[in-house]
Amino acid sequence: MLKFNVFVFILAIFSTINTALALEPLKVGAVPTPHALILEQIKPELEKEGYALEIFEFTDGVQPNIATDNGFLDANYFQHKPYLTEFNKAHNTKLVAVSSIHLEPMGVYSNKFKEFKPQKGARVAIPNNPTNEARALQILASTGIIKLKKSELATPLDISENTLELKFIEIKDAQLVRSLEDVDFAVINGNFALQAGFNPAKDALVLESTQSEYANYVVVKQGNEKSPKTQALIKALRTEKIKAYINANFKGAVIPTF
Repeated sequence: MLKFNVFVFILAIFSTINTALALEPLKVGAVPTPHALILEQIKPELEKEGYALEIFEFTDGVQPNIATDNGFLDANYFQHKPYLTEFNKAHNTKLVAVSSIHLEPMGVYSNKFKEFKPQKGARVAIPNNPTNEARALQILASTGIIKLKKSELATPLDISENTLELKFIEIKDAQLVRSLEDVDFAVINGNFALQAGFNPAKDALVLESTQSEYANYVVVKQGNEKSPKTQALIKALRTEKIKAYINANFKGAVIPTF
């Protein structure tokens, strides 16, 4: 009986190995929260389609795009269209947004104040990359605290009215949470707020409208939009199961767009 159990165990191991070897790798780059967490949920569905999902985690917005453009990654999932458009221009990459999955509302946060009523000369930290800087300024303008000459790729130089003489501190996106110790307010991307333990739906003093152009997309290299891998990835992500997972686990901090 013992020998039979050992034999069955060995057969199970070889069966698992053979199954894994039969699966085609599908390599996707993502930031840890919430993108990589969401991707983890679709591994079983992709296995049924013949793919072994390999998730590569990044903490910046440059390397996953470079790795997708040079073919190391099959796709990435971390960015919105305005950022991708500027990235392609700046780096001469040929990346395409193929399907929106969710929105992470950007918000205004503070460690010092319970509401967004800045005093004269208050220090406000905003992202220092072009698309998210404009996005942050649009959110501030929506409160009436400033006025902008233009909204597309706006910078502090495009502020036409700033009666409170707010001082804008431009900081790398990933460092905005740390800046809360040194500034009065910071406008922070939803994924970085989540990583820091904030719940944007509860903790943001001002939260971006859900009618935003900044939904997060699955992105691939041009020419791979309709490849079997791309289609399988999109199909696995845009399901009621994933919608329910997002709603249950992020409670308004991440909003499905399908």
